[in-house]
Formats: sequence, structure tokens, C-alpha cells
Amino acid sequence: MSVTDWVNGLMDTLGAPGAGIAVALENLFPPIPSEAILPLAGFAASTGRMSLVAVLLWTTAGSVIGALALYGVGALLGRDRTVALAARLPLVKAADIERTEAWFRRHGTKAVFFGRMIPVFRSLVSIPAGVERMPLPVFLTLTTLGSALWNTAFVLAGHALGANWTQVTDVVSAYSKAVLVAAVAAVAVFVVVRLRRRPAPAWACPADQAGSKERRLVSAGERGLVRAAARRRRESTRSDGGPSRSSEVESGGE
Repeated sequence: MSVTDWVNGLMDTLGAPGAGIAVALENLFPPIPSEAILPLAGFAASTGRMSLVAVLLWTTAGSVIGALALYGVGALLGRDRTVALAARLPLVKAADIERTEAWFRRHGTKAVFFGRMIPVFRSLVSIPAGVERMPLPVFLTLTTLGSALWNTAFVLAGHALGANWTQVTDVVSAYSKAVLVAAVAAVAVFVVVRLRRRPAPAWACPADQAGSKERRLVSAGERGLVRAAARRRRESTRSDGGPSRSSEVESGGE
């Protein structure tokens, strides 16, 4: 069964609340695309199966309920658990978490509001809002306003296009793919930059190995020169003969 058939079944059974349930689940499971749910709900309203106002109210309520559930997940995790989980991720440092927290404290309200209009991100943004314990009235207000704008645009588009509502899906699908590609590219850049900044182990650095070998050779050469100089001094002393034993005896007799 396709997503379209499933949403149609919900709306046939429950009416506008069925559309709201589908949108709430879309928030919890991003692979369920809202761009397939909202225009279809608008088309259903255009055929008289349900009220347009009811569709707008229920889909917005579904968005808020789904976002509130993810906010609760973030609040339950809390900062300490989130930092502990992040510390286990490869290439992630404590400083990254601190910068993210600082950014969210400055721009969290804008992120929650505009994030409701960005695929995938609109679901994820509720979690840091919960972790940072954004005041619940503020979170609910921003989420409701952002969701209402996003949902209204697509429900009205589906209502206006009627049987051609899938045109909306095609356009928004391209937008969603562009956002996903940008997110993957950002992660790839982060990984590459972080790997380049990591200090290489001694065994993996040929230059360090060569330098160490060169230093060992120089030290060995210096020791050889010292020993050779000592030998020459001893040989020079023996060749000169030094003070004779008889001279030492006479000097002692005197």
C-alpha cells in the first residue's frame, strides 16, 4: 500500500482528523512525506469529502502534536545525556556541542519557526528545543505559526489544483531532495575538515620516521667521531713516548 492509499484510507474513515494523524506521524517519521499528505487533503476538501477549515485546523494540530512529542524526547534526554551520546560519535568534540548550544540560545526561536518549513529539519529541530528547555509556551507558539503557514500553503495548493494535486508533490519533492543533498554535503565537508585536523600517528607519518632515522644516524656519526678522536690522542701519546721511567726515577731520587 502506498502512502497516498494509506492517507486516503485514514481520511475516508476519520475525515479531517485522519489527515491530522497522518501529519503527526510524518513529524515522528520523516520518511512519510508531508508534501504527499497536505495537497491530497486539500484535494479531498475540494471534492466535498471534508471541510477545508477542518483540514487546516487538524493538519496544524497534527504538526504541533508531533513536534511536542519530539520536544518531550529532547527534554527527557537532557543536556548531560545528549553530551554523553554525542561524545561517543566519531569526530565530534565537546567544543562542537558547546558551539551548537550557544548558537541555539541565540537563534533557537528563528530555528523553530523557520525550521517548520524545511523538510527533515522540521522534525529534528524540536529535539534541541527540548534539550535546551525552550519555554513551552514559546515553543508551542512558534511551532503553531510555522506549521500553519507551511500546511496552509500546501493544502490550499491541493485544493486549487484539484485532481492535479500531484503537481505540488513533484515540486516539493525536488525541494526536499535539494535540502537533503545540501545536508549530506555539509556533513561530508565536516568529516573531511575534521579528519585533516586530526594529528597523524607517528607510524603513519613517513616524514617523521625519516627525520627520526636521520637523527639516529647523526647521533651515531657523532659518537664515532668522538671515539676516533680519542684513539688518535692515545696513539699520539704513545708515539711521543711521554716521560721515560728512568727520568721519573732520577727525578724521584733528587
